[in-house]
Amino acid sequence: MSALPPFDPADPLGLDDLLGPEDRAVRDTVRSWAADRVLPHIADWYERGELPGIRDLARELGSIGALGMSLTGYGCAGASAVQYGLACLELEAADSGIRSLVSVQGSLAMYALHRFGSEEQKERWLPRMASGEVIGCFGLTEPDHGSDPAGMRTYAKRDGSDWLLTGRKMWITNGSVAGVAVVWAGTDDGIRGFVVPTDTPGFSAPEIRHKWSLRASVTSELVLDEVRLPADAVLPEAKGLRGPLSCLSHARYGIVWGSMGAARASFESALDYSRTREQFGKPLAGFQLTQAKLADMALELHKGILLAHHLGARMDAGRLRPEQVSFGKLNNVREAIEICRTARTILGANGISLEYPVMRHATNLESVLTYEGTVEMHQLVLGKALTGVDAFR
Repeated sequence: MSALPPFDPADPLGLDDLLGPEDRAVRDTVRSWAADRVLPHIADWYERGELPGIRDLARELGSIGALGMSLTGYGCAGASAVQYGLACLELEAADSGIRSLVSVQGSLAMYALHRFGSEEQKERWLPRMASGEVIGCFGLTEPDHGSDPAGMRTYAKRDGSDWLLTGRKMWITNGSVAGVAVVWAGTDDGIRGFVVPTDTPGFSAPEIRHKWSLRASVTSELVLDEVRLPADAVLPEAKGLRGPLSCLSHARYGIVWGSMGAARASFESALDYSRTREQFGKPLAGFQLTQAKLADMALELHKGILLAHHLGARMDAGRLRPEQVSFGKLNNVREAIEICRTARTILGANGISLEYPVMRHATNLESVLTYEGTVEMHQLVLGKALTGVDAFR
């Protein structure tokens, strides 16, 4: 009988055994990029409320295949769902804002074009978005309609063979730096998606300031004042809410993984701190209450990663249902926030300092908890699936 491998505090369940060589290569590439390009600067970016050099970062992310990486063709990497998830985890371990940049680019804007766009739309935009030359955004949420997109007021009306698009969108990641926006609007034939070059007259994207969360991320309002678009600007294969909701499900899957990255960074910070910080003559790690906190944090962290692996395997097999994505998003983001809060208690007053990542991750996760479906919305999705009764209204 062979000897058991040693216990690894960084991987207590041995989840690395689930990964193949290509999976590890993807993970290590993204982790190395984040360590080199994000971690040395992120506290300063966060404190300033800026993401300087975002276009350079996008090109670099494109060069390592991180943009639209689970899509095939058009310059996309064609990676597996698990590999995309591993990339999201490593990016969010650096900062949720960086993972949001990648998620909106690949899982919302590019995914919408890839799944619902015409061949001309795909050829025009996807290769440049995959390389990071063009940044995209996704306009669904409105100032008065977040969880209820069916109530959107943005409207597109016919004017001869053209469309005239008027309305506002809110809380749009990448909006102020985007070269193309996928905007959802009501029409006489129901909700449709439109591909909007952001240099089109009538389009503007003022940046939203004074955020206390996702500070190292570009967040914008989209203002559409009779934006004139040609007939072929509409996404031909998307009709009704099913189009944007399927995009959101794809993005939520990345959050299932990404939130565990924020949790992992906070847990590791607390674990390291507990080993070196002394109180009452011994390291914090030597106290029973500290060990109980660390054990509970490790349980939820690695259960969450295991759940993400399971959902990734189902997505790769073509068997992942939207309700299962809701299961993962609801559980993992909620547990990630709790891990961050517990980690903060171990760091004591130092936990609020940007010298450590914990409070930054905790405040970022407050946004992640809300976008791509609030806790209450995912509870109702699961409630309907469990009971067969729709309680949304």
